[in-house]
Amino acid sequence: SLREGEDRPALAVKMWFNADGRKARHSFHRVIMRSHAKLAYQQAQAAIDGSADEKTAPLLESVLKPLWDAYHCLKRGRDAREPLDLDLPERRIILKADGTVDRVIVPERLDAHRLIEEFMIQANVAAAETLEHKRQPLIYRVHDQPSLDKLESLREFLKSLNLSLSRGGNLRPSMFNGILASVAGSDREELVNQVVLRSQSQAVYSPDNLGHFGLNLMRYAHFTSPIRRYADLIVHRALVAALGLGEGGLEREQEGMLEEIAADISMTERRAMQAERETIDRLIAMHLSEQIGERFSGRINGVSRAGLFVTLAGTGADGFIPISMVSDEYQIFDEANYALVGDETGLTYQMGQTVEVRLVEAAPVAGALRFEMISPGKPSKGLQRSARTNKPAGRRGLRGGPARRHGPQGRGTGKGRRK
Repeated sequence: SLREGEDRPALAVKMWFNADGRKARHSFHRVIMRSHAKLAYQQAQAAIDGSADEKTAPLLESVLKPLWDAYHCLKRGRDAREPLDLDLPERRIILKADGTVDRVIVPERLDAHRLIEEFMIQANVAAAETLEHKRQPLIYRVHDQPSLDKLESLREFLKSLNLSLSRGGNLRPSMFNGILASVAGSDREELVNQVVLRSQSQAVYSPDNLGHFGLNLMRYAHFTSPIRRYADLIVHRALVAALGLGEGGLEREQEGMLEEIAADISMTERRAMQAERETIDRLIAMHLSEQIGERFSGRINGVSRAGLFVTLAGTGADGFIPISMVSDEYQIFDEANYALVGDETGLTYQMGQTVEVRLVEAAPVAGALRFEMISPGKPSKGLQRSARTNKPAGRRGLRGGPARRHGPQGRGTGKGRRK
């Protein structure tokens, strides 16, 4: 990895872009690189925003401002390409010295983050293009378009919010972006972003080029992180071999194993993502175990016959409200509208609704939280009629424990983001 003030060997790509953000040409080189400054995202952003410190001030005119000018150029190209534009906050857990949770934060997403992301995307595209041009076998990062079943489930969910996803024609990321733009700034924004994310296919590694639907790219590979992702290391070796850059190129034996390697690293990536989610859930459950009986604000992010799934504001912690703890009356599961409806009052708890809950149980080992509802349901004549005319959809007096979380093909949302 790069270290400030030290010479380090690297595989670098030099790229030229037009004013509209389209790449004109590129070239790869084996180089010795010296990093002049190790900057935090917030530090670089502050310098651009007019608050340079002693480390960033000498770099402002010669490095940082040209870097931002290049980013604005690339952003024009990105805007024209119209990739899937999801906006989902990502939790970060800050630990104390003893390993316990100090706090949970949602870092602000800065232009400095977007700058690095866009530069990395362009480097990844350049790697895939070069290897294709040289007819060198490689491992692509591929992302297929959503399945028909997931699209239909997404349409059902959007219908419950009086939104629609057009049918027919070629499916494009911009179609989802239109929906996301329509809820931007509203109390439904995060929920709709989550459900749209869950409707997408899983990005995987493959020796066959299927394109990248989410980024709206014809070809894509992972190149920028060879010290932490094996796919990137394979691409580095392939570039060394294809361009005759010396020793350490991809060997013929490995070329014949790319399908097996791609399947294996796709599996280990999914396993790592699951481990990350479970670790976060357990840490947050441990953190909240000292707050039993406390009230929290949250949002309903899933509805099932057994109860409601809730995501807390601030921490992003996920928990479950068994149907016996929703209210005193029987609840009818209105599947079409992602809601529970009171049998007598018609008061409704619907997906996306903001609620107040009380924590009644935290299980750190399982990473599970259980709540009881404090907020009253909301009157909704449309949902009341729908539920009461379809009582078999939910049995009266259901009493249950935590149900399995579903994606939008079920009645709830999950989390996760990988490109």
